[in-house]
Amino acid sequence: MDIKRRFAGAAAVLLACIAALLFAALVPARAISPSGGRRYRGIDISEFQGEVDFGKVRRSGIEAVYIRAGAGEYADEYFAENYSQAREAGLRVGFYHYVTARSVEAGRRQARFFASLAAGRRLDMRLAMDFEYFGSLTAEQVNAIAEAYLDELTRVTKKEAVIYSDLSNARSVFGRRLAEKYPLWAAQYGADEPSSNGKWREWVGFQYTDKGRVDGISGDVDRDIFTEGIFLSSACRTDGEKKSPKREKTRTVILYVRPGDTLWKIAREYGTTVKAVAEENRIANPDMIFAGERLKITLPARDGREEIYTVKRGDTPISIAGKHGVSLSALEHRNGLRRGETIYAGEKLIIPGAKMSGEFYAVRPGDTLWSISRKTGVALEKLIGINGIKDPDLIYAGEHIKLKGRKSCP
Repeated sequence: MDIKRRFAGAAAVLLACIAALLFAALVPARAISPSGGRRYRGIDISEFQGEVDFGKVRRSGIEAVYIRAGAGEYADEYFAENYSQAREAGLRVGFYHYVTARSVEAGRRQARFFASLAAGRRLDMRLAMDFEYFGSLTAEQVNAIAEAYLDELTRVTKKEAVIYSDLSNARSVFGRRLAEKYPLWAAQYGADEPSSNGKWREWVGFQYTDKGRVDGISGDVDRDIFTEGIFLSSACRTDGEKKSPKREKTRTVILYVRPGDTLWKIAREYGTTVKAVAEENRIANPDMIFAGERLKITLPARDGREEIYTVKRGDTPISIAGKHGVSLSALEHRNGLRRGETIYAGEKLIIPGAKMSGEFYAVRPGDTLWSISRKTGVALEKLIGINGIKDPDLIYAGEHIKLKGRKSCP
């Protein structure tokens, strides 16, 4: 009888365990709660989104944006531009950094690098650590690096931080010690709310898709919901540097002197002065330049708005295109000009709107994409990719080929 009772008891316990396992497998994990307060519609972006029209983004209903400052000790190509334009559009701004450290010391060093990128800029949201690929590191090593990174970041900047993590890492890698010190920006696609992870009881950010579509952004973008808990307790500029004076954006044109060129002719073509070109290129005698010599000419950046230009005596479509930093084909198309058509002093031409800053190569007669690649040291595939060139055999004198983007630090 006692044996039967013990057997029946054991069977009941076994059945209860099986039922619990089935329940856990079939019933979705309990969601963790938002930290409270109103919710804000947001996105997070990096250089992979390319040029962003933040005015359109703001008008589409987006209220907050996290901008990637960099990865490891590399500055995101679009960081500075994304920051200034997001600010101009009236969006709430935060910065995140992709961590690649494999040691505690490297973690601290990368934290200081992130702090240097953020220094002098005004932000509204916590500095975010994106540490998601660990290689062969153990969970203990990951937590040691993450804690060292975050502690150094908050020490240097005097600002609060947040941990970005997917559900798997939040459950299996990051420890309770980190969860007690820093809040969670959770990533979980296809869920209505982030699932319980056993460490954090609430979230301040929720990235719910990486396939979002937002007006003003070409292609997919991460979409987020942020709570008031992700905002800094006192929104102000990051400490560490005095605010730098605002600098005018520029575009730099690279060209090679042709037989018959003079500095006066080149300066006139680009709407600048002989003195400016000579000083920038350290030319002692402005009357003496040589065919094949490389010149760099820095001009104001284009802001994307169309302009009306009155043709002056001696102007050609090529000189006007070069002066304003637009391609010859775009200028001709906008004004209904045929290739080689004569223009006259006093005519009004529309200069197409185009955002142009960074470094460009001025295409001259006889240039090919291959020769430009060899002269500049920029790979042919990169020239094709960053300029969206469909036919590499078809480029025109007067066009401006982009060589690289703008620098990320002011």
